[in-house]
Amino acid sequence: MLLNPAMSAALERIAERAADVGRAFAPGAVPRHGDVETQTSGSTPTLDPLSAAPPDGAYFITVDDRGRTGYSRDGVFAFAGGKLTDSRGFAVMGRVTSGGPLEELHVDAVDASLDAAVGARIEPDGSIAYVRTAIDPRTGGRADRTVTIGRVALARFPAATGLDTADGQRFRAPEGVVPHVGLAGDGTFATLGPMKRERSRVDLDESLARLKDAYVAFDALAAAETAKERLGKTAMDIVK
Repeated sequence: MLLNPAMSAALERIAERAADVGRAFAPGAVPRHGDVETQTSGSTPTLDPLSAAPPDGAYFITVDDRGRTGYSRDGVFAFAGGKLTDSRGFAVMGRVTSGGPLEELHVDAVDASLDAAVGARIEPDGSIAYVRTAIDPRTGGRADRTVTIGRVALARFPAATGLDTADGQRFRAPEGVVPHVGLAGDGTFATLGPMKRERSRVDLDESLARLKDAYVAFDALAAAETAKERLGKTAMDIVK
């Protein structure tokens, strides 16, 4: 059976609805369809000390491997090769000093090579800290020192700014729109919520219901098309 335009469109709707179901499990994600969007997302506790929920209306700033800037509410961070990244592997931007430029945050190169950075965590002010463990060569004693590599930056856009997104998780600013950039707890941004994970803005139950509706609609179209083909075959047989 060949797919007609109506059936192709129905398959596209299934794919879109399935994508919204997937977004329900992504931190800070928004759905493609507004009929499954929740009014508030909130956050859930996590045991991961490198995870944090951003303040309302604020976004973390990331850069992909092509140098393109994006914005996300996904605060599930990790270190990859000594570089702080989000859950999708994008570099997380911050400031090493309060007045310094935006840059990627890295563990000290020596600590990274020696795998000496342990117990990494994020603080309410966005500071990324870890424990450096060293051994005194004279005494053999171990000494721990807390090292802070910088603070994660935040961005906020003017009210009613429509951000572009292809996947509902990573956003781009419209041309000509420049966000306000700052740090958590700096007087313009509230503090982060450490050891919390931002919920998505997708209602899982509603998105599953809409996906089921899309499948039912496709099945109905397929049945109608099958019946049409059988009717045409019967008509041809009568003519013969």
